Amino acid sequence: MNVIETSIPGVLILEPRVFADARGYFFESFSQREFEEKVCKTVFIQDNESKSSYGVLRGLHFQKPPYCQSKLVRVVKGAVLDVVVDIRKGSPTYGQHVAVELNETNKLQFFVPRGFAHGFSVLSEEVVFQYKCDNYYAPQYEGAVAWNDPALAIDWHLPADKILLSEKDKNHALLKDIDTPFDFNTNLYE
Repeated sequence: MNVIETSIPGVLILEPRVFADARGYFFESFSQREFEEKVCKTVFIQDNESKSSYGVLRGLHFQKPPYCQSKLVRVVKGAVLDVVVDIRKGSPTYGQHVAVELNETNKLQFFVPRGFAHGFSVLSEEVVFQYKCDNYYAPQYEGAVAWNDPALAIDWHLPADKILLSEKDKNHALLKDIDTPFDFNTNLYE
């Protein structure tokens, strides 16, 4: 696995070693040992999968303590633009985002640490999206930032008239109006 650093420390792109031949391909999608050696020590305890159609935009979501989550995300079929936003108070990269295209061809994975809001837009006709989480889903601890917050200036790579949102995702607050529960100086893995 090759680890690619991004403009925000701790937000990482993981590139697996893919072995391909005329029969198809094989790659190790996750190794706890290698992940801890190259990324960080964490234990993923829940796997999720979603299926979405072109134009669906999900996000920008996070979970508040004590149920905050790190995620390791990837695409099995199709393509998404995956986005994370730093929402840690006091962070030198607060309010900045990293976006990467994840698709079935590049097989890249994106590590989203705790203290970040996460979302994605579907760029293909259909997508199957998987993510590993290091904490359980707790709906009463959900938080979110508006996907279209002008201060974030995220280009979701979709025409505005093609974006499909859930009712919940249509009504999230701007980052400046959220009392974010994350602090840059707190170790979120303890």
